[in-house]
Amino acid sequence: MTLSRRAFAQLIGTGAAAAVMPRLAYSAPRTVRPNGIVRLNANENPYGPSPAAIAAMRDAFGMSARYPDDEVDNLTADVAKLHGVGVDGVIIGAGSSEILKLAAAAFTSPSRKLVMAAPTFESIGRYATVAGAEVVNVPLDAAYAHDLAKMAAVSDAGVIYICNPNNPTASITPAAAMRSFLASVNPSTIVLVDEAYHHYVTSPNYESVIPLIATRPNLIVARTFSKIYAMAGLRAGYAVGQPEVIRKLDTQKAYDSMSVMALVAARASLADTAHVVEGRKRNAETKRELLGRLAKLGYKVVPSEANFVMIDLGREVKPVIGALRDRKVHVGRLFPAMPKHLRVTIGTPEEMDRFMEAFSSTMAS
Repeated sequence: MTLSRRAFAQLIGTGAAAAVMPRLAYSAPRTVRPNGIVRLNANENPYGPSPAAIAAMRDAFGMSARYPDDEVDNLTADVAKLHGVGVDGVIIGAGSSEILKLAAAAFTSPSRKLVMAAPTFESIGRYATVAGAEVVNVPLDAAYAHDLAKMAAVSDAGVIYICNPNNPTASITPAAAMRSFLASVNPSTIVLVDEAYHHYVTSPNYESVIPLIATRPNLIVARTFSKIYAMAGLRAGYAVGQPEVIRKLDTQKAYDSMSVMALVAARASLADTAHVVEGRKRNAETKRELLGRLAKLGYKVVPSEANFVMIDLGREVKPVIGALRDRKVHVGRLFPAMPKHLRVTIGTPEEMDRFMEAFSSTMAS
């Protein structure tokens, strides 16, 4: 069914929109844009949100005139139940990016440093800089895991940030190392573990640290709906921690930072566990095919436990990024700590065909 903006506005004006919306067909987001561009640069899920999430948003149009307080409470309760904690141990945010910003504001300062890996997801470093904090970058170890001993050794740390699996490498920091680190780190230092890519991991050497929160007052774990739940454009995430640390995060939070649409979609996504299983399966199959094709060409890849891969090009990556863009394939940006590695999101099989065609041509030139 096709509606012009004017026609749809007229329907809303006559009160008929509610009758029309249920018949509007949902289709997955187009990661191949109308101009032919393939987006493999932001670790997005190309298959779109759960149909249940789409239906929940459709049904929520009637709540658009109201502030989202009730839906914040509902999602908070759902997350608390999922992780076996009280509602005072959960805070909801506009993506996990908001959680990272709250943590930097609450726990870093000119006298309290931020410690993070190099490379890793950069945004919390920017937020801590705004707070006047010194940012200490600790290189990943030889296995592309966080060097936890060196991170723990930094004095006057307000926050140690650990992205696990790590972005941009898609590598993990093993469970045993994480447990030992959390048991020994200075209790006055907040450890913020970002588990944005948790659902994609298959390695037996990995585990979520959310169960450890019960005995670790300085531990915060962030999750997002942007990846496996394919809600990057809706902005929904949360953090779990002990009540006191959650209260400190909440003092930094803007009122009503999330929309009703994001909140109801997130609740529906949590309930649709089959959609998560299917998304994980599709990602694994397409990644396995891509890795096989890259291996045949002689390229090594950092072992990936996420929905993207980091390819060792053996040459400077920046010109390759530009050449692929010229071929309408957008890939990850330059990460200065790994200037010869290329980050590529796992898209649909058709998108990966486009990538391999452009990549082969680029590397042969």
